[in-house]
Amino acid sequence: MNVAVLASGGGTNLQALLDAAAAGALGPARIVAVGSNVPGCEALARARRAGVATFALDHRNFAERAGFDQALVAELRGHDTELIVLAGFMRLLTPVFLDAFPQQVINIHPSLLPAFPGTNGPGQAFAHGVRYAGCTVHFVDAGTDSGPIIAQAVVPVLAGDDVESLRQRILREEHRLLPVVVRAVVEARVVVEGRRVRVTGATAETTHLRSLD
Repeated sequence: MNVAVLASGGGTNLQALLDAAAAGALGPARIVAVGSNVPGCEALARARRAGVATFALDHRNFAERAGFDQALVAELRGHDTELIVLAGFMRLLTPVFLDAFPQQVINIHPSLLPAFPGTNGPGQAFAHGVRYAGCTVHFVDAGTDSGPIIAQAVVPVLAGDDVESLRQRILREEHRLLPVVVRAVVEARVVVEGRRVRVTGATAETTHLRSLD
């Protein structure tokens, strides 16, 4: 399956996917392109170093979101994309994009959704005084971080934490969780049943997904 990754910043989750692909840990997934709305971001540099095709579409050059999304769809179709992974892509996608790739777009978010959607999930969690935080991989719909949840990973909030230490602990789990979920999707082991998602064929590698079976 041809996978494209969209990112807007440093691309550490992209790097986790690139490393997994190089190690053969993504199964039949092939990362064919990395795109960004921020020309010159580190995510694009990471992709180029890995020999992956890149493209940049500066959203500021488009009068409206729909026009940007149309251009994004055209770029991704040019790479025969079958799955899109949002890995720190800081743009809300419109139905123009989502209708072109139904149930083919997943996102990694740094909170235990449905708690703390939107920006700065770790900061929201810390401000609310929660005892546990984490990350979520979910299908993308027209809402804000509101699509069906595929998998989550939980981290404790420690007594000595600040927002940044919590963010880094969550990020380490993102790097672990995202490649496992991408592999499950491309191996057709992720089944959407309305708002619920089942991940089938759990192995030792995906034990943390078993609760969703």
